[in-house]
Amino acid sequence: MIVDANEAWSIELLRDIGAELDALGVEMIEQPLPAGSDDGLAGIDCPVLLCADESVHTVADIPRLARLYDMINIKIDKTGGLTGALELADAALAAGMQLMVGCMVGTSLAMAPAMVVAAKARIVDLDGPLWMAKDRENGIEFTKGVMALPEAKLWG
Repeated sequence: MIVDANEAWSIELLRDIGAELDALGVEMIEQPLPAGSDDGLAGIDCPVLLCADESVHTVADIPRLARLYDMINIKIDKTGGLTGALELADAALAAGMQLMVGCMVGTSLAMAPAMVVAAKARIVDLDGPLWMAKDRENGIEFTKGVMALPEAKLWG
């Protein structure tokens, strides 16, 4: 189970509930503090993995974030495409960070390249097509929360 705080917590709240979340089986807390205000995470003793989301966009973010977070959430929409996402993944892994691959709301065509990055990730959340009223033709099939590999027809 993961908890996405969406930049809404304070460092005090994180300190107060970190152990309780760990006891409940929470594996990761995503973006607990506001982006740009997350320097308070330096040296915090949280038993649950901390993941940067809104704070990470490019490889240039990794040196600072590696001191603060255990993992990053890579979204192809934020990295400028698949090449930037793969570069970001490699930089984070080289810095000793773990990976999550996430998405914005989008069609299966937007999720398919993210599946390439997902091969390197611990956590994958590519459910964007499920939030749409209608996906593309030949979209990715989801069965009980598991994504199938995209069919060649999806790519055109």
